[in-house]
Parts: sequence; C-alpha cells; structure tokens
Amino acid sequence: MDLRKIKKLIDLLEESNLTEIEIKEGEESVRLSRTASANGAPLTYAPAPTLVPRAAEPVMPMSSPVDAATGGAPKADDLPAGQVTKSPMVGTFYASAAPDKPAFVSVGQSVKAGDTLGIIEAMKMFNPIEAETSGTVVAILCENGQPVEFDQPLFVIG
Repeated sequence: MDLRKIKKLIDLLEESNLTEIEIKEGEESVRLSRTASANGAPLTYAPAPTLVPRAAEPVMPMSSPVDAATGGAPKADDLPAGQVTKSPMVGTFYASAAPDKPAFVSVGQSVKAGDTLGIIEAMKMFNPIEAETSGTVVAILCENGQPVEFDQPLFVIG
C-alpha cells in the first residue's frame, strides 16, 4: 500500500471521531487505531495486526425482507437483457461530476465504449465507470449518492 495513502488515512483518523480504521486492498491490509489514556496523554497508534480470515459479516442492515433476500442488489434474473456494467469497488456512486451538473448518462441514451457512465468515490478518490461496449443505456440500477458494493450491477447497455 502506498505510503501517501497511509498518511491520508492517519489524517482522516485524526480529523474524525473514529477510534479505528481498517482498509484492505487485495491482500494488503492497514489497520490504524487510537486509544486515549486516562491521564489525558495524546492518542497513540497501534501497529496493524496480522490479517486473520474471519466469517463474512453483513455490511449494511437490510431495510426490508425483500432486500434481505436479494442482498439489496438486483438478481441477474431481474436484469434487462444486455451487457451489465458492475462496480469494480466499494464506494459511493455519483451520476454526475458535481451536484449542479447533469448526469453522465440517462436511460435511452446512446453510448460508445469508453464513455463515462458515472463515478465511484472511494477513500476521497473519484473513479470513473466507463462503458465496456457501445450501445444504448437500457437501465441504471443505482441512485445518485447510493453506496455500492464490489461487483454490484450498475448499468445495463443493450
């Protein structure tokens, strides 16, 4: 993991009310935590422990029985026919470059391979989601500002 990213994580931890933060990128893992001592001494950072596999935990509480059954994401059977573009990472989906800007694409719009469909913010970095094929946007499967998970279907291009 890049030393600059670790520095940004430390800054994020110091600026927030968080007492611990853990980030995993592939097989690399960084865990920062701070504890306040009883005598008011400054916060200290503990070294990251070794990575130990553990059972999967739910990421978000489900809002309804339907969401619980599907994991909050549409099933492959429920998607319209076409090329499905999936999220390459966990983050927050944005349909436009800024709140006052129009969406990158809309349903029915023609796109070419490489066109930006949306962006995903992860760790204060904005990552463009590009069309893998040319065609027409058949469905947009997430809303602006919605958290998305890895491999979650975002768009269908027919």
